[in-house]
Amino acid sequence: MRVYRLQALIKKEFAQFFKDKRLLPLVFVAPILQLVFLGYAASLDVKNISFVLCDLDKSSESRKFTESFTNSGYFFLEYSTEDYREIQSYLDNGTAAMALVIPPKFGDRILRRETVDVQVLLDGSEGNSTAIASSYVVQIINRYSQNVLVSIVGDLRRLGGVTAETRAWYNPSLRSRNFMVPGVLVLILLITTTILTAMAIVREKEIGTLEQLMVTPLRPVELIIGKLIPFILLGLIVSTVVVLVMVFGFSIAIRGSVVLLFILTAFFLMTSLALGLFVSTIAKTQQQAMMVGMFMVILPMMYISGFVFPVENMPVPLQILSDFIPMKYYLIVIRSIILKGAGLDQLWFEALVLLGMGLIVLTASVLRFREKMD
Repeated sequence: MRVYRLQALIKKEFAQFFKDKRLLPLVFVAPILQLVFLGYAASLDVKNISFVLCDLDKSSESRKFTESFTNSGYFFLEYSTEDYREIQSYLDNGTAAMALVIPPKFGDRILRRETVDVQVLLDGSEGNSTAIASSYVVQIINRYSQNVLVSIVGDLRRLGGVTAETRAWYNPSLRSRNFMVPGVLVLILLITTTILTAMAIVREKEIGTLEQLMVTPLRPVELIIGKLIPFILLGLIVSTVVVLVMVFGFSIAIRGSVVLLFILTAFFLMTSLALGLFVSTIAKTQQQAMMVGMFMVILPMMYISGFVFPVENMPVPLQILSDFIPMKYYLIVIRSIILKGAGLDQLWFEALVLLGMGLIVLTASVLRFREKMD
C-alpha cells in the first residue's frame, strides 16, 4: 500500500508540475539561456585591446615592431599620433586601453644591434584585464627580440643557456570558456533545483494543498520522498539538456565517464534539493522563498566555492569556510571529469564529501520540515 501511495503522490507532482505553464520555461528554457549568455559573457580572455601609437621613428623597423602587435590577434591600432602629449587624453577618456611609444632612431639602433627601450602605457583601472594585456605585451616584445637575435646569430642554440618547452594540458588553447562553462553548469543546477523546490512547496502552502496532503494516509517520510523524487528526476533532465548544450554548442567534450558525472551530479542534487526544502520551512511566500534562496544559499556558495574567485587567494577563514560548501567539491568533480578525464580513483574524496554532505543536509532539512508540519 505504501508503494502505491508513493506512486500516486509522484504522479500527482509531475501532473501538477507540467500543468503549470509558467513553470516549464523556468525549468527547461531558462537554464539553456543562462548557459549560453554566461558561457559567452563569463570569459577571462582579453581580446581586441585598442591602443594608440606614437611612432617617433617612422622607419621600416618601427612598422615591423607595430605589426607584431596588430598581427598578434590581441591588439588593434585605434589611433596614431606624433604628439607625445596627446597620449594621456586617449587613456583618460577610455578611447584607448594602451599606448605604445616608439622612440626616435629606433630602426637605426636595432640595425646597429643596440638595446632599445620602448614605452608601453596601460589603463590600469581594470586590474585583471590590464595584467593579462601586460603579459601579452611581454610575450610580443620577447618574440620580436628573439627574431632580431635569430637574424644576427642564425641559431640561438649556439649561444647556450636554457630553453623551456611549455605545454598546457587539458586546455591547450587556454580558452577560459572551457573552464567557466562547466562552472556555469553547476551554478544553473544550484539555482534551478534550490529555488524550484522551495517555491513549489511554498506554493502548495499558499493554496492549501499541502495541508490536504497531511490529512491523507501518507506518512511524513512518504510525503517528503514523494516531493523530492520528481525534483531529482527533473534535475537530472535539466543536467542532460545543459550538458548537451555544452558539448554541441560550446564544443567542450567530456573526457571522462558520463555515468560517473551523472552519479556525482545526483549526489550534488541531493544537497541542493535539501537546501530548497530547508528554505521552504523558513519562507511563507514564493517571493520570500526566492529571496532567501538567493541571498542565504546561492550567492554565498557562488562567492566562496571557487566559481568566481580562486579559493587559494581568499583569507584563511574563508578558505576554511569553503570546505563546508558542497558546490566547491562539485566544481572540482565536474571540471576534472570534463576537462581532465578524471575517474573515481582521483575523485573518491570529493564523491564521499558530496554524499556525506547530501545525507547530512537532507536529514536536517527533513527533520526541520517534519517539525514545521507537526
